[in-house]
Amino acid sequence: MSYCDFCILREENDHHRRYHDHHYGFPVQSDVELFKRLVLEINQAGLSWDTILKKENTFEKAYDGFDFEKIAGYKEKDIDRLMSDSGIIRHRAKIVATIFNASKIIEIRNLSGTFGDWLDLHHPKSPEEWNKLFKKTFKFVGPEIVKEFLMSTGYLKGAHKEDCLIFKRIEALSPKWMEK
Repeated sequence: MSYCDFCILREENDHHRRYHDHHYGFPVQSDVELFKRLVLEINQAGLSWDTILKKENTFEKAYDGFDFEKIAGYKEKDIDRLMSDSGIIRHRAKIVATIFNASKIIEIRNLSGTFGDWLDLHHPKSPEEWNKLFKKTFKFVGPEIVKEFLMSTGYLKGAHKEDCLIFKRIEALSPKWMEK
């Protein structure tokens, strides 16, 4: 069953349905939102998306609203705090990767303007090319994480089936991305 089919059967206030109908596959302009999506995808590795969606608000609180400039300055005490927070995924490598990746976002912004500009500069790429770029830039990213991040933010097709009503909304918002 596709994610579209799975979500359409759920109540409108269900967290999967809200994510599917209002976030998944839509173009993202905010660097904070792009970073948030990357962090959530990294934390989903080995777990269910349901777990991540249920913890999304506690992730946001624990990681200072996904303020990557603040996160880039996290020290060992912050890692300890996050490791003891049962509201998030307490996986040291994922936490350390989040801090490292926050500093990479700052570097990207210094070179390219915004994280979104950097993504746009490299768009379009094949999934393999995207994976290679992300592997040389970020930590704790593999093919599935990169693919889901790019689909969730509208850089790769595949978030929705073409007969899904949400696909039509996204296509109307971002026809240039849908062509590639």
